[in-house]
Amino acid sequence: MSRIRRVKPPKVVTVIGQGTVIEGQVRFSGALHLDGKVKGEVTADPDTNAALIISEQGAVEGNVRVEQLITDGSIVGDVHATGRAELGAHARITGTLYYPLLEMAMGAEVNGKLVHCELAELQRLSYDGRFIEESLTLTEPSSTKSSVELAADKAAEGADSDKNATGSRLRRGRGKPAPEEESSEAQ
Repeated sequence: MSRIRRVKPPKVVTVIGQGTVIEGQVRFSGALHLDGKVKGEVTADPDTNAALIISEQGAVEGNVRVEQLITDGSIVGDVHATGRAELGAHARITGTLYYPLLEMAMGAEVNGKLVHCELAELQRLSYDGRFIEESLTLTEPSSTKSSVELAADKAAEGADSDKNATGSRLRRGRGKPAPEEESSEAQ
């Protein structure tokens, strides 16, 4: 049985205290410990092994782009973790979480999508200023249809199978006389 290797985050360089609200973009290197609230994008300098640590009281309303994310607080926005994402028991993420390595404690919530990305692909895509969803290729069967068209086709197939199941039940019902009809024929 292998041991779980804990990753030690870098030394905390910046602290945003409880009761502090920052509006606008926050860019940092090293480690940022957040007890307050940030309304805007939080971005770590690429290739600096930067970590964002959000306590239970901390909150971010905006997109997050970091190498390491350790959170027990709330994030409303998309999260791009190029190294690892660790969600504590009180963590709440509303948005899409892109990650190569994920650790979730029981009780953590992600209200959105979890998208596993290879490390090199995520690093290449997450700092170029474009949305990662536009250029991200997931490991699904190749098709000329877009993912929206595929989802619509699946929904239509499900509706058709429901109709067919209902229709076949009705046809079977028509072939047999109803219980009242049987009793009138017997007399």
